[in-house]
Amino acid sequence: MMTIHIALLRAINVGGRNRVSMADLLGLLTALGFTRGRSLLQSGNLVFQGDGRSSGELERLLETETAERLGVHTDFLVRTAEEWQAVIAGNPFRDEAERDPSHLVVMFLKGAPAQEDVDALQAAIQGPERVQVEGTHAYLVYPAGIGRSKLTTSLIEGKLGARGTGRNWNTVLKLAELFAG
Repeated sequence: MMTIHIALLRAINVGGRNRVSMADLLGLLTALGFTRGRSLLQSGNLVFQGDGRSSGELERLLETETAERLGVHTDFLVRTAEEWQAVIAGNPFRDEAERDPSHLVVMFLKGAPAQEDVDALQAAIQGPERVQVEGTHAYLVYPAGIGRSKLTTSLIEGKLGARGTGRNWNTVLKLAELFAG
């Protein structure tokens, strides 16, 4: 049985570093035997079908093959379509998703942080931002905007002890539309 997967690449095509074309990534998916590969935007959002391998197995495979074949060293965060739908359904900030979806971010994490690490992150927030973590997903609200916020990826990863990559709510929903269509 074929499973739909969503793969997010961390920190590519940002500020000129880790440049990779979506066409090259889609070609890589095809070369690895995956089907129905599609991309959204130029920031590393892929949807494809593959066999029943686990998300962790796919992450390791894609990281290794992207480094070897494309010369790009980056993290992949992979979720199944079912897991993606659970992320959407589990959003604790529904009002913010309706009112200001570009300032609601889901950070997809490599591992689930311990509660004391979540508490440490919440204690480190210096502005109006709010954070709630559910398993391997951190939901982040940036009511005053993301650009000047002190709640940065490095702070989040440092406090949670897990690497990750964020997507705003609009992108989360567009990816769901991509695999549903």
